Amino acid sequence: MRGDHAPVHVRPKPNIIFILTDDQDIHLDSLQYMPLVQKHLLEKGTHFTNHYCTTAVCCPARVTLWTGKAAHNTNITDVNPPYGGYPKFVSQGFNENYLPVWLQQAGYNTYYTGKLFNAHTTKNYNSPYPAGFTGTDFLVDPFTYNYMNSSFQHNQDPPRSYEGRYSTDVLAEKAFRLLDEAVDDLDNKPFFLTIAPIAPHGNIYMNGSVLDENYTFEHGPPVAAERHRHLFQDVKVPRTANFNPDKPSGANWVSQLPQQNSTNVEYNDHFYRQRLRALQAVDEMVDGLFSRLEDFGLLDNTYIFYSSDNGFHIGQHRLQPGKSCGYEEDINIPLIIRGPGITANYSTQIVTTHTDLAPTFFDLLGIPLREDFDGTPIPATQAKIEEAYDHRREHLNVEYWGFAGGEGIYDTTLHENNTYKGIRVSGPSYNLYYSVWCTNEHELYDMAVDPGQLNNLLSPDTANSTHVAGLPVVKTVSRLDALLFVLKSCEGIICREPWKALHPAGDVTSLADALAVQFDSFYDTLETKVQYNFCANGYLIDAEGPMWQAADRALDRDGLSWDLWV
Repeated sequence: MRGDHAPVHVRPKPNIIFILTDDQDIHLDSLQYMPLVQKHLLEKGTHFTNHYCTTAVCCPARVTLWTGKAAHNTNITDVNPPYGGYPKFVSQGFNENYLPVWLQQAGYNTYYTGKLFNAHTTKNYNSPYPAGFTGTDFLVDPFTYNYMNSSFQHNQDPPRSYEGRYSTDVLAEKAFRLLDEAVDDLDNKPFFLTIAPIAPHGNIYMNGSVLDENYTFEHGPPVAAERHRHLFQDVKVPRTANFNPDKPSGANWVSQLPQQNSTNVEYNDHFYRQRLRALQAVDEMVDGLFSRLEDFGLLDNTYIFYSSDNGFHIGQHRLQPGKSCGYEEDINIPLIIRGPGITANYSTQIVTTHTDLAPTFFDLLGIPLREDFDGTPIPATQAKIEEAYDHRREHLNVEYWGFAGGEGIYDTTLHENNTYKGIRVSGPSYNLYYSVWCTNEHELYDMAVDPGQLNNLLSPDTANSTHVAGLPVVKTVSRLDALLFVLKSCEGIICREPWKALHPAGDVTSLADALAVQFDSFYDTLETKVQYNFCANGYLIDAEGPMWQAADRALDRDGLSWDLWV
């Protein structure tokens, strides 16, 4: 029993630092060119190799990060108005109901520097100010993606131009200053700090913001800091099987892409090198951050997360540099966690998504989980990870609306009808991707034997499509389509446990369970399938086709606000 005068040692609440890059890949090996991220994070933390965004473009992905909700539940499905961007975030009511607000309510100081959303501009930065922050220094449009002419907006001050200075270096200074502010008040409150550089996003010169009439923009490769411009002279995009393949692949507009000529390929290699060069300043910033955390004595009580909003492709499936597709390069992205209790130099293949990060922050900080989270906390310790292999979900839903465009100088077409729903499933005996496009074309890839997703098992001209993972394709697809049908409009507990919607008895928790013979007749008689009525650039209920319990939770017919559809 403790004596009357014995000191009571209460461990202080942990802090979190979230480093969020822009468009960083896994499959183009960018982490291999970041030695300081390797030193401080990969070698000292846990790498979640099967981490995914659920919408492969920045604004919807970032809203998912800050709300724990899939894009079909935020109705923010694009980077710009009317379907996305900062004005849509505000009009949907999220400025009063998202992560920094919740963290402040839980007693945390919250800080943010870097990119928040597109269409957060030098003109609308204060109408309203982003809520929930103790201290901020935001990148603002139309200068967000201009590496040598950025504008930052600090707290409630007017935006300030940093023309001629390298954006990531300016950001690093601001991140370190916000860390100082957080440490100065650490006796009163723990902190959550987000650092969001634009690297390795392409460089964009904009003549006005997207909210201005007749604005124009020029999109090109990222720009490196002067000290890094000589690096990686001989490096090329990894020549994987799906890089600029001899035969077309994919479906819809992707299957119509021409093979790139040698000049195009050389330019794309240059674009790739510029991405790696732009990441070097991020690498240095990470090193500076850890040096300061060590000096402050905070490493034992701070979780550091490293991730990106979405992935990136360069040449895969003959695609020009860009994102917005459901293929692995675009949706499988970095997630590394370091902190108290986190195993060092460890990696795991459990499936995690951006919907899980807000619940994970809550879980690590001891905040009760919200019922409206679509995701579940990520098991962060090795013991919890090993336990999770037996019961954690093995799937994620992927969704997109609108168009896709190349970000280089070749094929700058905005490809319409880039609207699709997909499901990615990774289990002990299968590794699959299934999708339905708004044109009602279907794709199925057995990624255990076709990791580059070149052989669509549902293509009319595919000869070897009778079996997948040792089972008839038709049987596997019946389960995948039913699961996707639930997930494409799920919310809350249904997103977290979708198999229960199909099997209320709880005897099915995985695709393997659902493939059991006793369920054949159930799936054979399901008449409702995932299908679109037409292609739309946003979440329009009339376009979405049959919906799971759609009468109980639907968008209004213009798709721009939540209402009950009677």
